[in-house]
Amino acid sequence: MTSTSLDSFKARKTLKVGNKTYEYFSLKAAEKNGLKDISSLPYSLKVLLENLLRNEDGRTVKKADIKAMASWLRKRSSDREIAFRPARVLMQDFTGVPAIVDLAAMRDAMTALGGDPKKINPLVPVDLVIDHSVIVDAFGNQRAFKVNVDREYERNGERYRFLRWGQEAFDNFRVVPPGTGICHQVNLEYLGQTVWTKKFKTKDAKGKTNTVEQAFPDTLVGTDSHTTMVNGLSVLGWGVGGIEAEAAMLGQPISMLIPEVIGFKLTGKLKEGVTATDLVLTVTQMLRQKGVVGKFVEFYGAGLNHLPLEDRATIANMAPEYGATCGFFPIDEDTIRYLNQTGRAKGRIELVEAYAKAQGMYRTARAKDPVFTDSLELDLGDVEPSIAGPKRPQDRVLLSEAKPKFVEALKTEFGKGEEIERRAEVDGESFDLGHGDVVIAAITSCTNTSNPYVMMAAGLVARNAAALGLKPKPWVKTSLAPGSQVVAEYLEKSGLQKELNKVGFNLVGFGCTTCIGNSGPLPEPVSKTVNSADLVACSVLSGNRNFEGRVNPDVRANYLASPPLVVVYALAGSMQIDITKDAIGTDRKGNPVYLKDIWPSSEEVADVVHKTITRSMFREKYADVFKGDRHWRKIAVEGGLTYGWESKSTYVQNPPYFVDMAREPEAVTDIENARVLGLFLDSITTDHISPAGSIKADSPAGQYLVGNKVKPIDFNQYGTRRGNHEVMMRGTFANIRIKNQMVPGVEGGVTIHHPDGKEMSIYDAAMKYRGENVPLVVFAGKEYGTGSSRDWAAKGTRLLGVRAVVAQSFERIHRSNLIGMGVLPLQFTDDQSWQTLGLTGDEIVTIEGLQETLKPGATLTAKITFADGKTKSVPLLCRIDTLDELDYFKNGGILQYVLRNLAA
Repeated sequence: MTSTSLDSFKARKTLKVGNKTYEYFSLKAAEKNGLKDISSLPYSLKVLLENLLRNEDGRTVKKADIKAMASWLRKRSSDREIAFRPARVLMQDFTGVPAIVDLAAMRDAMTALGGDPKKINPLVPVDLVIDHSVIVDAFGNQRAFKVNVDREYERNGERYRFLRWGQEAFDNFRVVPPGTGICHQVNLEYLGQTVWTKKFKTKDAKGKTNTVEQAFPDTLVGTDSHTTMVNGLSVLGWGVGGIEAEAAMLGQPISMLIPEVIGFKLTGKLKEGVTATDLVLTVTQMLRQKGVVGKFVEFYGAGLNHLPLEDRATIANMAPEYGATCGFFPIDEDTIRYLNQTGRAKGRIELVEAYAKAQGMYRTARAKDPVFTDSLELDLGDVEPSIAGPKRPQDRVLLSEAKPKFVEALKTEFGKGEEIERRAEVDGESFDLGHGDVVIAAITSCTNTSNPYVMMAAGLVARNAAALGLKPKPWVKTSLAPGSQVVAEYLEKSGLQKELNKVGFNLVGFGCTTCIGNSGPLPEPVSKTVNSADLVACSVLSGNRNFEGRVNPDVRANYLASPPLVVVYALAGSMQIDITKDAIGTDRKGNPVYLKDIWPSSEEVADVVHKTITRSMFREKYADVFKGDRHWRKIAVEGGLTYGWESKSTYVQNPPYFVDMAREPEAVTDIENARVLGLFLDSITTDHISPAGSIKADSPAGQYLVGNKVKPIDFNQYGTRRGNHEVMMRGTFANIRIKNQMVPGVEGGVTIHHPDGKEMSIYDAAMKYRGENVPLVVFAGKEYGTGSSRDWAAKGTRLLGVRAVVAQSFERIHRSNLIGMGVLPLQFTDDQSWQTLGLTGDEIVTIEGLQETLKPGATLTAKITFADGKTKSVPLLCRIDTLDELDYFKNGGILQYVLRNLAA
């Protein structure tokens, strides 16, 4: 590969570190050569600017794009579209499997077009970490880990065989096997380098070939929205749909507008007893109220001097929850400390420090604050112990107000205000259950398990509680699922894992588990009572998402909390206990035990962390990270350049995206006489849209599996079957809590088919419309598509026959994914909504202007014909925002666009 930047600003320089010399693109040189005042840019924009300087080619990156980065300083915003090329791509297995399925399908399609299938290969490094598949079936005992791992391999054999093939078949593609950790924590602790390097071949004046090693900021995109976690390590990256990630893998730049950057100033330091989780819930609430969707957030201020990188990573992780594209922290002394602590190579650490200082990217206490679009400020000393719930991560509740706030939610959110004290007997058990009882307490999610301070705190709470004889309540399903093997190592070495075991928090697996809905079933008597008595059961988890229906189908109220608070709530057993005042339990002598009796001091936590965790721990645990356990190594690899699709597989199938695809795209046409598939309210998440969680036997997906001789006990879950479009399209819009307003008062994936007026599943209605050759549209409210970057929320929408989604506003990733699948996102103007238009779902909709006026930001017209024959014309804003997105849409999707380019 050759370095070919046009280098209009004479930025190409060399940097000597130790005995090695690197080529790099100097921001200081570029500032001297025409890019005035760029040293004042936010650190995150300096990373983008370097990316443009290094990739300037006169076509995708022009001189004017680079100048626009400098002129950003005048308005502190820009409407300039730029092409960003990440250094690498990160995937988890739920989103990674369909991405590799698509690459395999593209190889078949390339062959059909008469092209070379070898061209279908990742052109940038791709790491796929298998972390989403382990389910908490067994818990609360020493065998739980082995049982869950064995079941994981039983359930996922087909998927894992396919990934093993991909590992062999594709260049530039690595797989981190099951049982290793969560992708974002593995990225933070091992994969991320802060400064990346790449070797190029160059020729001198005499024609001699030389090898040059180039240094540049580590950047990435990931197929999971919490990719932002590594922003805490000063690695700029964010979540994209699998569709965008595939294009990036295939050499396509990520098209984006130069973002606004909101500065978040931190001062002071956290008080005694306050955790990083309390801090991140406060930050999330503040930024949601500020409104940062589509913007970068960058943290600065003297408070960073008292905020270790582990805490920064927790804050960066939850950028999707506060709505930002990323939550970036600059490189400083603590970055270097963490790189060393986690076992990075000494030469790399020296490079990071030297490079950051040479580029003006190294934060010091004396450094001048960057220029931001806008800013807000938090004194860390003002943060109070908090949890968030019962339905959204931004709904922070002070710990001291958790009980009355739950009682209030019981009335307002769940309509149970008249029966707050009601209890129901549990068959065969010595306990009863009531509203607010905590049935799941899970230490889960890289958000917190990457942070040794809160993990050790949980262990110390467990130790103190066990010493007094406290046990979790018998109705609580307890689990501990760390984000890496290093966590298990330091908990074991400190002796705190034994203490956690005593209160039910045995190791259940290395993976996302409860945070993504893999909580496993509740014990049958508990589940039966919760459902038959219609109880509002609760979960408390150290995760990042608590949307309805996400954690467990039996649990309606979900609260995010720090790992030590998860342990406390397992002991208390109910949200109707004020754990700041009431007794959590009784000791062996019958005396009440309070929170203060078991909560460790910050000094004690820090002491255990510093005494226990060593650099060698990380070096040892990551030494053979791609090797896998005995299960992984036993999987036979079959197939060659193209995949041998198994016709009977219910996990992996060749998707229909490229059937009968011609070398040239057909002209875009208006959407004529479409029917409405769904009317939805605000904050419809990708969890609502995308197939997720367990598969019900009586659902369309369940019926498909039964028809293919899969027993309900072997259904697994939607996430594991993302490589099979037949399952996934049947599960789109099928969430048990989704509410289609065409069917008022009903929860679940149902709609009305028109004109016959029959109620049926959304999938069955969509297939009936397809048979009638009728296109479909969906209407929604504000923030449509919030949540994880689930590509199936867009893929399933397209496969159901939806041509357009009309909403009041879109979340960033889902809007992009819709375009990537050839679905048109349209936005109401002037405070209009489907409610103000009086829609009920029996209308006929024609969207005009696609043939003549389709362009970024164009105004199109929806002609709506009501059941009584009256019509109304409604202006709609086209949310295709860039010219690249327009190209993708005109080709029917981003994969078709890339494939046609490669075939040409």
